[in-house]
Amino acid sequence: MKLLSVNVGKPRPNPWKGLSATGIDKRPVAGPVAVIAPGPKGTGEVGLVGDRVYDVKHHGGADQAVYAYAREDLDGWEAELGRPLANGVFGENLTTLGLDVNGALIGERWRVGPDVVLEVSCARIPCATFQGWLEREGWIKRFTQAAVPGAYLRVIEPGDIRVSDPVEIVHRPDHDVTVALAFRAMTLEPDLLPRLLAADALPQEDRERVGRRMTA
Repeated sequence: MKLLSVNVGKPRPNPWKGLSATGIDKRPVAGPVAVIAPGPKGTGEVGLVGDRVYDVKHHGGADQAVYAYAREDLDGWEAELGRPLANGVFGENLTTLGLDVNGALIGERWRVGPDVVLEVSCARIPCATFQGWLEREGWIKRFTQAAVPGAYLRVIEPGDIRVSDPVEIVHRPDHDVTVALAFRAMTLEPDLLPRLLAADALPQEDRERVGRRMTA
């Protein structure tokens, strides 16, 4: 298990949400990248130095510091979409190889390289920017149906990461709430929502949303 690429955003206009810019255009970088714990959501800060988000209401902050997506899942989308998909094209900071990102447990911790420890926090929910960026009508619906969303991660121990750094799973919590299950519960399968409460590491924002939907 390793990092196939480390990707940092290049700002570009965002006509799909009416915002001044988007950071979804992530490009692989060659040198080491510093990983830090960002502040709360609302500032645009994320975990990789040199990167940021512009839709500060919905993205960024401690619980969405780093986004990881598996190269194996990108390859599957390549076959379906009939076009090449470069590392970083889904807006992911980390393109992984050999790691079951969607099968990771909420609260699972990864050591990346010698210094950095990241904790799986939640699934990525697709938005209009993602659909517009890929220029694929109906993409939000198709991505949701597939339930291979990739994982957001918190920064537990900061440091530097680089291409080809090994990834080691150093902690797995005692529950069965995976990234894929959390995504399915929050989107098309609300009957699964009660199971998410077993995951203590689920972001407080998501826990509150689960509570509201369960009592609605």
